[in-house]
Amino acid sequence: MMQDLLAYPAVQAGVAPFVAALVVVLLLQRARLAGLAVPAAFFTTYAMVEGLSLTPLTVTHKLALLAALAPVAGVLADFAFRPTRVGVVALALAAAAGALWMVWPVLQQKAPSEAWLLGASALVSVAALVAVFEGSLRGAAVRAGAAGLALGLGVGAAAIIGASAKYGSLGLSLGAASGAFLLPQMIMGRGIPGGTTYTLPIALTAGLVTAGAMVIAEVPWYAALALALVPAAACLPIPQRAPIWLQAVIASLYGFAVAAAACWLAWPQRFS
Repeated sequence: MMQDLLAYPAVQAGVAPFVAALVVVLLLQRARLAGLAVPAAFFTTYAMVEGLSLTPLTVTHKLALLAALAPVAGVLADFAFRPTRVGVVALALAAAAGALWMVWPVLQQKAPSEAWLLGASALVSVAALVAVFEGSLRGAAVRAGAAGLALGLGVGAAAIIGASAKYGSLGLSLGAASGAFLLPQMIMGRGIPGGTTYTLPIALTAGLVTAGAMVIAEVPWYAALALALVPAAACLPIPQRAPIWLQAVIASLYGFAVAAAACWLAWPQRFS
């Protein structure tokens, strides 16, 4: 019975990662490690849809390896040193390099013009996500949570439209993680420190899921670039005197608007 329940896509991509992430947030928020909700949710779904093996080093397995390194780097950034502008640029460039490493074997099999376009889109989108999350949202827990919620759900929906149920589930798990990070803030009326422990994993993993869905499924490059604008949308003005729950709703709506536009861009590619 339990195995049948865990086989449902809604459980794998939504319920299970949300519960895992919420437990992490509630247990580790006082230690400033609530951001570990992101890898907790992602790998809960990853284990269900892909298993725990990381060999051979396929695109998906490379994605998981990089997703596992992101929280380690995030914790080091939060507790060992304070990221500067140079540090943000370095993280963005490192993330772009990781994305290129992940998709390179697939790009080699494509025509040069297509490979250049997909490769450049992957690099730009991943670097942009990390740069905006780190540069503008690292200290804004509510906006960061709202951006992660909209981004994860948008990436998951775009991947499903692009005919990749696996990457769709992985993307939706990130939305579930951000929802679990955001919900206690809305209920308690105060922010929960996320820092780079949250922003780097959500930005990098979402970018890599998008890049993977773009090169091995049918998510168009321009939809991937549109998704990279979601965190920037969450930076738009919101009433600072409004209660936390309302700030979260407004910031999320900004992100959802951009994510919906990206999914609309992805739609003709699948159903034309």
